[in-house]
Amino acid sequence: MNSPKHVAIIMDGNGRWGIKKKNSRNYGHSEGIKVVENIITEAIEKKVKYLTLYTFSTENWKRPKNEIQFLMVLLEKYATNEINKLFKKNIKIKIIGNINKFPNSLKIKLRKAEKLTLYNDLIQINIALNYGSKEEIIKSVKKLVKLSKPINKKTISENLYTKGIPDPELLIRTGNRNRLSNFLLWQSSYTEIFFVSKLWPDFTKNDFRKIILKFSKVRRNFGAIK
Repeated sequence: MNSPKHVAIIMDGNGRWGIKKKNSRNYGHSEGIKVVENIITEAIEKKVKYLTLYTFSTENWKRPKNEIQFLMVLLEKYATNEINKLFKKNIKIKIIGNINKFPNSLKIKLRKAEKLTLYNDLIQINIALNYGSKEEIIKSVKKLVKLSKPINKKTISENLYTKGIPDPELLIRTGNRNRLSNFLLWQSSYTEIFFVSKLWPDFTKNDFRKIILKFSKVRRNFGAIK
């Protein structure tokens, strides 16, 4: 089976799931993070080399303050508890996005995770935090202008957060929403996109396997005729 080298996932629906189950968006976020480990395991099984997870967008700052604070604590707790496990499993962590607005304690732990796992090579997990694709592209172009470098597809790509990472062949969005929500807009120009009605906490290894199988049967021509 032809598995994709790079899979990107918009993990949508945590809050709605939490409201439905326990009238708590935060409960949905807590349960949603548990699904991540299962999907990482399955991605490794399917020989995926890069897994990009849309975790917190530039637009998510519009949410209630208590929800944002909960997410920051949840992320820090995950970084604290899981980093050594990820290191021992030969998993590399890469943060994409601008984390300058995050609490210092969280920033320190995220950078520590990147440094500790820098030379791991089983799979690379790209965690998109305070990530917005439009901002990413603008930042890349501004940098090229400042350095008086030519602006073209190659130079823009080389100055994105995803520099050195192949574009995703497959993008999955859960949560019954059919949009990209400012995620990897430049990188997904020829990505196969699968929209899933399930909310993220209900997404399973089996769901992931089925999508990989469907992907393997897609004929990808990139605008040409074969």
